[in-house]
Amino acid sequence: MKIRHRKLKTKDEDISEADPKFRIKKSYPGKRYFVVVVLLGILFLGYIAIAYDLYDLKPIHFGSKAIDTLAFSFNLQKPFYVVVIDAGSTGSRALAFSFHESILDNNLVLDDELYTETKPGVSAYAERPKEAAKSLTILLDRVKEVVPQSEWQHTPLSMKATAGLRLLPGHKAQEILQECRKMFEESGFQISKNSISIMDGTDEGIFSWFTVNFLLERFNTHSPGNTVAALDLGGGSTQVTFSPNAMQEKKLNGHIYSVNIFNHNMSVYTHSYLGLGLMAARKEILTHGLNLDNVNPKNKIEVRSECINPIVSTEWSYGGFNYLVKGPVNGTHKLVKIQNFAGGEVDRPIVNFSECLKIIEKYVGKIKNKPEGLKDHEIYAFSYYFDRATEVSLVDPFSGGIIQVSAFLKQAMDACDYPNTEQPFTCLDLTFIYILLRDGFGLDPTTKLYLYKKINGHELSWALGAAFNIIQNGL
Repeated sequence: MKIRHRKLKTKDEDISEADPKFRIKKSYPGKRYFVVVVLLGILFLGYIAIAYDLYDLKPIHFGSKAIDTLAFSFNLQKPFYVVVIDAGSTGSRALAFSFHESILDNNLVLDDELYTETKPGVSAYAERPKEAAKSLTILLDRVKEVVPQSEWQHTPLSMKATAGLRLLPGHKAQEILQECRKMFEESGFQISKNSISIMDGTDEGIFSWFTVNFLLERFNTHSPGNTVAALDLGGGSTQVTFSPNAMQEKKLNGHIYSVNIFNHNMSVYTHSYLGLGLMAARKEILTHGLNLDNVNPKNKIEVRSECINPIVSTEWSYGGFNYLVKGPVNGTHKLVKIQNFAGGEVDRPIVNFSECLKIIEKYVGKIKNKPEGLKDHEIYAFSYYFDRATEVSLVDPFSGGIIQVSAFLKQAMDACDYPNTEQPFTCLDLTFIYILLRDGFGLDPTTKLYLYKKINGHELSWALGAAFNIIQNGL
């Protein structure tokens, strides 16, 4: 899926039109198709005859998916691979996908994927670009274990960096990309001049939205009402993407793209908010009121924040800077009744929730272009939304679940009332997520969120959408 931007004049502003192509070209000639279908028919009839004689089975309804699976099991279709490296702000992930084309309709079938990750992200090596590339070797070694060596030269490999590198000075980001390119060019995989790059936030949003809806099989009708919205909360940026109806589209101020999904055009709204990823927001909230323009990155920066418990003193690194994070000097305390036979009260240090809330509301309040109509859609939220929800037991870490937006507020207030030195940022992170959803995106406290890490065993990320783009349009 290659996004080509063309300017379309509107009354309000220019709107870019994206044209992602999620089509799979036909490659099976008619004669071969006929032979394969006949062969499968004979095999299947033989299976049915044996099953009836030996096991007295009931009639079986055998659909196109099952026929395709049977063909694949007899090695009548050869798998092919695509490798995508997600160079995020807080970590790097490798996803190696294997696909095959259905013999029935030539549609692309996703068979399997490898998911592996390493931390920190390449942006943490802003002053050491060679080490940034070296940090990815563990991912490459793992990929080589699952992709047959005979297929390496035919397997496209793409690395897309996201907000972590977008937030770095341009020359530092390019130095990292150049070192990564050198390493991947020696990997044996298929590389092109566009394989290693910084990905635009628009692509990130559309790719993520495609992944979610493809895995949920929501493209069957190609209707906006049948698709779901995708909320991706990364470390450096966050994306909101959904397919608006005609009325919603009129209320949205730009950021509308025309996307071709399996030969059907759909309007998609996507907005990438740089600096509103969880880690970027955490840094801005912690350093509220401080001027860090002339700070030497080699020095440890001490910050005191109203969003941190008074007893906390912890080290934290982000964007090439090292911080010593502490609570306020004159921290807030409250008397809490002890739940034991003796009764009594204990003085507990807490976060001043109202003061922390003001800082976060002010930061999130910078969002001007809100995603009007988002709350009218079924909303799937993943990445840090899912991670933080699992950490406070809002959803199961393996199966995920459905919660209301207000659940983040309740957990935030509970976390702010308890001194937790093991997870010192829980209060801040949960409060930020709630305010982002409520004030930034206009969701009601009762709005449902579908929180998942995987669907049908496949990761929710932009990487699958990027893989489709590569297959259709090349690297």
